[in-house]
Amino acid sequence: MHSILELRHLKTLHALRESGNLLRAAVLLNVTQSALSHQIKLLEEHHGVPLFERKTTPIRFTPAGERLLQLADSVLPQVANCERDLARLAQGVAGQLRIAVECHTCFDWLMPAMDLFRQRWPEVELDIVSGFQADPVGLLYSHKADVAIVSEMDAAESVAYHPLFRFEIIALIAKDHALAKRDYLVAQDFATDTLITYPVPDDMLDVVRQVLKPAGVDTARRTTELTVAMLQLVASKRGIATLPVWAAQNYVNRDYVLPKRITEDGLTGRLYAACLPDLSAKAYLSDFVTTIRESSYLNLQSIELI
Repeated sequence: MHSILELRHLKTLHALRESGNLLRAAVLLNVTQSALSHQIKLLEEHHGVPLFERKTTPIRFTPAGERLLQLADSVLPQVANCERDLARLAQGVAGQLRIAVECHTCFDWLMPAMDLFRQRWPEVELDIVSGFQADPVGLLYSHKADVAIVSEMDAAESVAYHPLFRFEIIALIAKDHALAKRDYLVAQDFATDTLITYPVPDDMLDVVRQVLKPAGVDTARRTTELTVAMLQLVASKRGIATLPVWAAQNYVNRDYVLPKRITEDGLTGRLYAACLPDLSAKAYLSDFVTTIRESSYLNLQSIELI
């Protein structure tokens, strides 16, 4: 029998297992759900056997699907390692990535991604520029950092931006707060309360930039360096905090504070990896971005690849 099996089929099944459903697998692979469904249908028709059971949660693979996953687990790492080796031969193995971040909560997803990247590129020196950086892109120009994690792209900057992911930002309030029964908060709800934030400028806060400022709402501010201190203030009805879902999840799960969507449609933040254009050509930089996207997508709640 002539085989139509290709690497993309193995990648599809691997993504389907890791993500749990067709929609998330399609996002992970950057293809449409219909294209992914069509690809699987053709593979099943060619071999005359279904690869997974429809409408099961979590997804269950048939014996045929499991056999192909065994092949994927064997082949895909070898292909990835080979591609990295070829890149090393073409570009050399030495390199460094000093990472500057402008968000206090980035370490929740950055550290696991860095650990995975070290396994893939042990010869690339990884480091984090210590402390919170109000202008991480500026460190690229002064060669004090190689990668800056930022929340906005600035066309005026002479850097290359690599999209990482988007995520939802939620409001956290005390369980007995006056707004506790509301389904979501709007700009005016912040007007008479205190906004508890990290010590960062207003233009670096998505809730200020995207919600409060456009509505002409100015609110009192209180700042703290620590997330736990921020949520203690919230629980004591000292104000409202806004955080990415992943940073607040443990406190919400413990019923310590109440989560609320910000606006009816939700407030979305975005993150990008910025670097000087020359670094973008390096294979290890591309793989670093890929590692962040894959690791974060599979391990964090409420994020979506850009």
